[in-house]
Amino acid sequence: MSWAPPPGVQAAPYGYSTPLAAAYTAVPVRQGFGQAYQGQSQYSHPVTANQPQSTTNMASSSDQQPHQQKFDWPKSVRSYVQRSFQSSNLDPSVSRAEMEAKLKETIRYTQDCGTMYTTDWDNMPLPQTLIRNERQQALMQSMPPPPLQEATPTPVINVNPKKRKSSDFSGPEQANAATVPWRRTRELSLEDRITKPSMDGPLLARSKFQKHGDKRQRRGDGGYQSSYRSTSPPPPMGPIRGENQSLEKKYFRLTAAPKPADVRPEKILHLTLDLLKKRWRKDGNYNYICDQFKSLRQDLTVQRIRNEFTVSVYEIHARIALEKGDLGEYNQCQTQLRALYKSGLKGNSIEFKAYRILYFIHTANKSALNDAIADLTTAEKEERPIKHALSVRSALAAGNYHRFFQLYLDVPNMGAYLMDMFVKRERLAALARICKAFKPELKLRYITEELAFESDAEAAQFIIDCDGQDLLQERDDHIAVLVAKGAALFETARAAAFSKVDLKGQI
Repeated sequence: MSWAPPPGVQAAPYGYSTPLAAAYTAVPVRQGFGQAYQGQSQYSHPVTANQPQSTTNMASSSDQQPHQQKFDWPKSVRSYVQRSFQSSNLDPSVSRAEMEAKLKETIRYTQDCGTMYTTDWDNMPLPQTLIRNERQQALMQSMPPPPLQEATPTPVINVNPKKRKSSDFSGPEQANAATVPWRRTRELSLEDRITKPSMDGPLLARSKFQKHGDKRQRRGDGGYQSSYRSTSPPPPMGPIRGENQSLEKKYFRLTAAPKPADVRPEKILHLTLDLLKKRWRKDGNYNYICDQFKSLRQDLTVQRIRNEFTVSVYEIHARIALEKGDLGEYNQCQTQLRALYKSGLKGNSIEFKAYRILYFIHTANKSALNDAIADLTTAEKEERPIKHALSVRSALAAGNYHRFFQLYLDVPNMGAYLMDMFVKRERLAALARICKAFKPELKLRYITEELAFESDAEAAQFIIDCDGQDLLQERDDHIAVLVAKGAALFETARAAAFSKVDLKGQI
């Protein structure tokens, strides 16, 4: 069948009742962004279904809506918001977005309840405090309850109270605030393994997976601090300020955070130092003085007092310890003094740097001695105490015992107390050299002068103490020492002296 007209008949054009519309829509050019776009309708016939409202109607409807009025916040609410964002009240674990959301929630609640003007905003907890409390409550609710003793018997472990708490293995019923977070995590995993024996799959594999999942969750929460529950108040962030007014106080090793009532303020510590200096000159009781100085140093440490008064306390205690030969206390003071001097505080740094060199010579610590010498400046090396200490080191390194004992007789400050600690072994080394150089005998007076003995009697007693009484022979006008026979004796004594060095308190 064909739609073409029969032959001989001219086809008439189709007629339309309406004119044909263009295949495009003319869009007028907008001259500026402030003008509204006025589009033309593509179709000329009216549309009755889903006809959009005109711009005029929309404007009239929007004018009918009431405008939102600006709310006048009370002054107490503004102060509360300002306190929340102060740098001293910020919490690193709470983000700013969380604080703003909590602030809006709190203020909106009081506004809806009509209690905004009656709420005590000065005592209202800050938003970061509210967020931490909510996290703590959510964590406590998420923790499973402890198992019953009848359902899951657990072995009883006898805990020695003298043991460290971190090494105690206590059950869930014995967990307290002192349990460390990682041990608490292990206890929870052990509890899950015991109370849920009917879980599908390997029990050990499931418990390990759950333990690792708990660790990942705690890392996402910002660390183990979010899961650590403690009934004791947190320790103070800054240094404490002492309130104790007693001049004398015994030293106790701290096992907990110090209390202000047990610590003396700086003005009381000044009076304590004056009292201790008078007691030392009068009584000379070292045990009492050392105990009081350690207590004084402890009060300075817990209050973080680092000034010239602190330097004087450590210097005086170090000198007293040197006088009594207490190398342990001396070295503790010397270590603190080195840090105080490096921080720029003034004191007798030249004196104690010289002591440090002599101390390392005594302990035969060559590496530390080289470091101490490397830290010296050119100007410090010209100071008499340090120059003397360096000369002692050079004389011993070169084996020049004649020079060494001359320096021993002329020591500045209190360096002689340190040299007294190693002069005996150096005398043995010098005697071993003398026995090899002089034969067959030598006057005792020569040994007295060369080895810096105070008298011939002291020199003879030194030889006798080394089992060398057979080496002493009386002559008509002097006492002779048979050095030819004493070479092996003094060499053995020298080796024994250098093999045992008292390292008490060494760095």
